[in-house]
Amino acid sequence: MDLKLKNKTAFISGSTQGIGFAIALQLLQEGVKVIINGRTIEKVNSAVNKLKDLVPNGDVSGIATDFFIPEEVDLLEKQLPELDILINNVGIFEQQSFIDITNDDWRRFFEINVMSGVRLSRVALPKMIANNQGRILFISSESAVNVPENMIHYGMTKTAMLSIANGLSKLTKGTEVTVNTVLGGPTYSDGVAETIEQIAAAQQMTTHQLKSAIIEATNPHSLIQRFIEPTEIANLVTYLCSPLAIATNGSSLRADGGVLRTI
Repeated sequence: MDLKLKNKTAFISGSTQGIGFAIALQLLQEGVKVIINGRTIEKVNSAVNKLKDLVPNGDVSGIATDFFIPEEVDLLEKQLPELDILINNVGIFEQQSFIDITNDDWRRFFEINVMSGVRLSRVALPKMIANNQGRILFISSESAVNVPENMIHYGMTKTAMLSIANGLSKLTKGTEVTVNTVLGGPTYSDGVAETIEQIAAAQQMTTHQLKSAIIEATNPHSLIQRFIEPTEIANLVTYLCSPLAIATNGSSLRADGGVLRTI
């Protein structure tokens, strides 16, 4: 299927690894000019080189930005070209008791996970509407709906994404611009893989055994009964970036492996 994405320009926040990197790779393979992003120039350069190896003819570059530092975000906004596609993917997470989450923690999570998307969308959306075409996607999580008791500050930010995306979609009425949210499930990202490998080695288990045990303990009702691969999230995102997805707007679409039990 031709997704009609050739020569589009995309920016993906938080894309040096995991879901963001998988999205960048798929968009590159579809002929999109991709700008990736990470917190440090070292990570950005490493990811750019890796993508160039995987897609030799791809047009890829990168911008380093720490979304908790306002001055760096200001500079990013000035560096961005006119975008056809904006993927708000950057995010941080951690497990922490509600009582132990400090005010600074709440602010840090909100600034990085939520305000990054607000600021980038504020730059991109008016130009997209003026051009009568464009795609904005927020990469949320099933934790937006089923908020974990030990990650309430994280779940809050993912729920906020749903509200922002839905509200922004109403500003696109009568245009060829869409704004949607993707709710991912438990994903075997680089950070998760590293942690699981370390724990498995310490407990003298295989990574497969530990991964199965974790899914059984934390998401026994998962229909997929395994971690989701980043590419499986990227599959849905890439389609939603396409002009073929014009009828999907203001929606929250799941790639959660059947973790959520609501209709």
